[in-house]
Amino acid sequence: MNSFLHLTVLILLSGGLLSAQEPPPGKEARPNFVVILADDLAWDDLGAFGNEKVRTPNLDRLASEGMCFDQAFLTISSCSPSRASILTGRYPHQTDAEQLHWPIPESQIIFPQRLKKAGYFVGAAGKWHLGDAMRDRFTVVREVDTSGFQLPPNAGAVAGGKFKETSTGDERSGCAEWVDLLKERDPAIPFFLWLAAVDPHRPYEKQISTEPHPPGEVIIPPYHPDTPLVRQDYARYYDEITRLDRFVGAVLQELETQKVANNTIVIFLSDNGRPFPRDKTTLYDSGIRTPLIMRWPTTIKPGSRCNQLVSSIDLAPTILTLAGLPVGPSLVGRNFTALLEGRDIEIRDAIFAEKNWHDYEDRSRAVRDDRYKYIINHYSDLPGTPPADAARSDTFKEMQRLRMEGTLPAVQANPFTAPRPREELYDLSTDPHELRNLALDPAHQDTLERLRVEYRQWRIRTREKTPKLRTPDEFDRVTGTPTPARIRPRWSKDKMIKEGVLLP
Repeated sequence: MNSFLHLTVLILLSGGLLSAQEPPPGKEARPNFVVILADDLAWDDLGAFGNEKVRTPNLDRLASEGMCFDQAFLTISSCSPSRASILTGRYPHQTDAEQLHWPIPESQIIFPQRLKKAGYFVGAAGKWHLGDAMRDRFTVVREVDTSGFQLPPNAGAVAGGKFKETSTGDERSGCAEWVDLLKERDPAIPFFLWLAAVDPHRPYEKQISTEPHPPGEVIIPPYHPDTPLVRQDYARYYDEITRLDRFVGAVLQELETQKVANNTIVIFLSDNGRPFPRDKTTLYDSGIRTPLIMRWPTTIKPGSRCNQLVSSIDLAPTILTLAGLPVGPSLVGRNFTALLEGRDIEIRDAIFAEKNWHDYEDRSRAVRDDRYKYIINHYSDLPGTPPADAARSDTFKEMQRLRMEGTLPAVQANPFTAPRPREELYDLSTDPHELRNLALDPAHQDTLERLRVEYRQWRIRTREKTPKLRTPDEFDRVTGTPTPARIRPRWSKDKMIKEGVLLP
């Protein structure tokens, strides 16, 4: 056998052409990766992104030592679909896990499995929310108990709609095992860690901080009532952000202790927006914009800021590229390593996001460039009902109370409005809270049509189609009590199609 044929046989026996292109395990030059994922954190509720009322010293330090992305966006403002999108580098509707609690199907490729195959220690700790088929794609999985924010399946009038807490104290943060996982890794090989918090997800405890945030100092956006109860709700949300920050600091310290900080790329972001009405699950910036921070001491300039548009699906190809691995055809995101090197080049001229079922049925899509956002509401007959956790919040209770009294301002009535406009258009440069819909303004028709075309082209590229059936709500939109459609564990997309709940 000649040397070429001999090499070919060795490649095939070792796992194919893809494996042959990957660096050998243990190559020291390859960087490590730590992805820290907050749960329900708004992009602008950190000191580094403008909110100096929230105490986030460790995240502020991370930002001062790395790069803040001021135009980073998620593909969806919903926990598990957002995570599926990040890990696959694909839009939610391409993952078959686009609805809340749908597991990632076994057929999907996630980038950590590529790192594992290339010799990385690949660990996950905290909130899992990915499904059982993904467990063997990691070397170690330490899943936190998430029953604290899951109502039991039959939580109606009899159960009182109560959350059943099974963890206590810092365990509820989802972060308690982060440092242990970092210590557990094999020091002889590079590592990738997926550290997924539960904070600042609801429900909120009254006393989790020895220095609680003063309600009088919180920042209330104009679409929420400024009342004492709302301020208290925000203050407890701030307290959970500070608890998360404490665990981020512990991870940064452990990297220093292990003397691996210089060759470790730390990535911080949130999976969706603030868990309040008109924020989480929406396509407004308060739902889909994320506080992305990246630190890599050998490459990224400290204290730098990037104003280029990036999407969460761009993380997968970027990480694979930095690890020296081929990206592969399944990923549709874009590699932005050039931005980390300080080059101010356009990676994309627009980002795309979607809204799908999350406790309640809905279907909307968004296109956003550096100034304008276009939203199309396919189910415009439905109101923008908040997710179940936000619908139980003190903030939403205040909104309901004021509405019953007839004193809720129109600018705060968005979650109750039905029908909604089919199309929305906002100029973010003059209207950052997206309160003035310009879709019917004659002066903006050219922009409206341009973004309509962008949306239609994206639908074609990503094979996005409107479902033939709507998914049933799991809760009554008025009373909040569970409907017969609430089953736990939630059926996968494939099972729902087989049972006739959905049509393929």
